[in-house]
Amino acid sequence: MTQEAEPKSARVVVADDQTVVREGIVMLLGLLPGIEVVGAAGDGEEAVALVAGLAPDVVLMDLRMPRCDGVEATRRIRAEHPGTQVVVLTTFADDESLFPALEAGARGYLTKDAGGDEIVRAVHSVLSGDAGLSPGIQRRLLERLAQAEPAPVPPSGPPDGLTAREMEVLLLIAEGLINPEIARRLHVSTATVKTHINNLFTKTGLKDRAQAVRYAYAKGLVRPPAG
Repeated sequence: MTQEAEPKSARVVVADDQTVVREGIVMLLGLLPGIEVVGAAGDGEEAVALVAGLAPDVVLMDLRMPRCDGVEATRRIRAEHPGTQVVVLTTFADDESLFPALEAGARGYLTKDAGGDEIVRAVHSVLSGDAGLSPGIQRRLLERLAQAEPAPVPPSGPPDGLTAREMEVLLLIAEGLINPEIARRLHVSTATVKTHINNLFTKTGLKDRAQAVRYAYAKGLVRPPAG
């Protein structure tokens, strides 16, 4: 049996304007498996510059910083350096912080009470094509969409030429499942799940899982949770 190679460490930049907090996060990450901190920034401008110079895999981004806040820094990083993903790590979990960050291109969103295992999972999730969004955040995303517009009429068949299996994968994404969980639910390999996701993204023009959740609601494929 061929032994699988150990996954390489994710190269991470930490951006936070509070020195004590920033140094604490860097120290914590240094103790975690699969994470290599390659730089630390005190504001959004510095974060963008570090990404340009270091090409990290992921930026752990605070939101409320001087000169350039986390949302604008995320927008610039995703536009100028699409190979770098952004996971928000902030004190704030309100909608006014969450949704602008997601719209700017953040693929994950954690609050600063997250444990080390949650941070590792979010970092590696966004690198594998998943989103580091908790089911609770996905729920709020659906609830916001429900408030913004009337619930659409479900289609009579799969939209945009999606196959039945691609539809299953889309609905599981909307539930908040990550690729290995979808693979277990459907009794297929993770590689097969990735193929289905790539195919449904190509057919629908979607770019990430947050857009997939919006798409599933907009097409009437799922309903926001009650209550």
